[in-house]
Amino acid sequence: MKQFLTLSLLLLFSYSILLGQITQDLPRGYSPAEKAQLLTKKFEPFTPEGFSGPPPVPVRAMGEWEELQALLITWQANDNSRRDILTEIVRAARLECTVVVCCDNQFTLTSAQDYLTSKNVDISSNVDFLLVPNNSIWIRDYGPNCVYANGTDSLYFIDWRYNRLTRPKDDTLANTVARHLDIPLFTTSAAPSDLVHTGGNFMSDGWGTAFSSSLILNENAPGNPYGVSVKTEPQIDGIMQAFMGINKYIKMPPLPYDVIHHIDMHMKLLDEETILVGKYPDGVADGPQIEANVQYVLSNFKSAFGTPYRIIRIPMPPQNGYYPDSDSDYRTYSNAVFVNKTVLVPFYEEQFDTTAQRIWEESLPGYKIVGINSNAIIPSLGAIHCITKEVGVPDPVLIQHQQLPCMDNVQYLEYPVWANISHQSGIASAKIYFTTDLSQPWQSVDLPKYLLNDTIWNFHGFIPKQTAGNTVYYYIEATANSGKTITRPLVAPQGYWRFCVTESVDAPEITTVELAPIYPNPAAAITVVPVQSTSSIPGQLNLYNALGQLVQRIYEGTFSTGTVNYFIDASRFPSGTYWVELRSGNRASVQKLIIR
Repeated sequence: MKQFLTLSLLLLFSYSILLGQITQDLPRGYSPAEKAQLLTKKFEPFTPEGFSGPPPVPVRAMGEWEELQALLITWQANDNSRRDILTEIVRAARLECTVVVCCDNQFTLTSAQDYLTSKNVDISSNVDFLLVPNNSIWIRDYGPNCVYANGTDSLYFIDWRYNRLTRPKDDTLANTVARHLDIPLFTTSAAPSDLVHTGGNFMSDGWGTAFSSSLILNENAPGNPYGVSVKTEPQIDGIMQAFMGINKYIKMPPLPYDVIHHIDMHMKLLDEETILVGKYPDGVADGPQIEANVQYVLSNFKSAFGTPYRIIRIPMPPQNGYYPDSDSDYRTYSNAVFVNKTVLVPFYEEQFDTTAQRIWEESLPGYKIVGINSNAIIPSLGAIHCITKEVGVPDPVLIQHQQLPCMDNVQYLEYPVWANISHQSGIASAKIYFTTDLSQPWQSVDLPKYLLNDTIWNFHGFIPKQTAGNTVYYYIEATANSGKTITRPLVAPQGYWRFCVTESVDAPEITTVELAPIYPNPAAAITVVPVQSTSSIPGQLNLYNALGQLVQRIYEGTFSTGTVNYFIDASRFPSGTYWVELRSGNRASVQKLIIR
């Protein structure tokens, strides 16, 4: 009888493998049972829902730090080793937004409710339990991706093909969530736009730039096992532009010891020009390749503002003194998730966690940094970012701004603040709040609309001149015509931007240098780029394409006093949108140029 039961259980297990129903504490990569299933080449058919083509209007991929209405997680009834991590995610995240707990069946749903309640998590509000077919906990990789039509209009979901053939239910989770939240779903399921991609290997700055490892190229190359059409890198870029609004797609070599080759294991975008990067001791594990990748990015790409990226290093903590090149777990502090005014960060040991906490808090003033013990999940090649998925708000008030550098009182009578602010209903008003003493009330000035169409910004105001030696703290507040008000940083006034005020004793006069209107614009041949300067001053004049790539250095040297004309032969360049940037010291001005 015992032999019969053993044989029956074995047959049942084998049958479940063939049907792709493996759900036993699955790692982020393939489990041994899944690897055996791959050899059989027997998988459930992929059955996508939603629209098989790209959205009908231009879209913008949501940035890592934008406002959320919900955070998605999946709960496995038999995944006992990880339920404490999920519990702490729910405990912290429900204070910021709704947490949608995706459960495969009613038994799982009930067990999730019971366990959270037993751990004193209030599930009476901001926790939504949803019956959703799924195979694994790694919702980051297969969950829906958020984009906005025309920048801030309708919220859409984009669902890529998942790269785990043995997890067919995971690949359809976006269908159920989209119906539940009533969000239109567009899928990369039909050739020639059939694309395999994973959320852990994607980060967006919210302004058309994204990062991935070259895994995305390999998974859509000739011989791929997913049944998708073969694609070149330009074709992949075109799909990401059409579905995600990505105009500049930065791809880096994968890391030798990161088995899954997902960038969220070693980096995190903190804002449009700041990247938090994991750091190993010199020459250890993935340290050399991470550093090579950082230098590749710094040497070849600029931020959305046309400036070099700022890099913040955070240690990759060891395990018992060892790193992944010695078969230790791939511990990381970058695998974190923004949940409105809170950031959830994986923690491991207090002696290392305190340093990570300090770096996160110094990098993001005002944010609540919540550490969650991730020792139970990191052996499976993932942490907090890997098991969560953000859902943006349906009506974002988008504020994009480049933090001011140190400002020189000899060069500036007041400090210019530029911003790009938008909402589907339009913007009723915007203000700049500032202070030089955080213990005193904030002062405010209006941030008026900028009515000309010669920069990438649509609002422009000034912070009044302050005494040299002070630090100025500031933030932006915007109110939409609908009445919705938001700040950037989102945590203001507890969080803020800052800049120092200096005074150059050697500079006897104020020098201004700026672009005059370019003409003709649109352009098709010789185009005039006038520069006006009140005195001789060194600088550069550059032409960038829509991807932010430098296509011509128009001039580098000293700009003479008065108005001097520089020239571009527009016939040399493909039709499209370009940007002419004048840069001198810490100042820059930008104009849009349309080439026909």
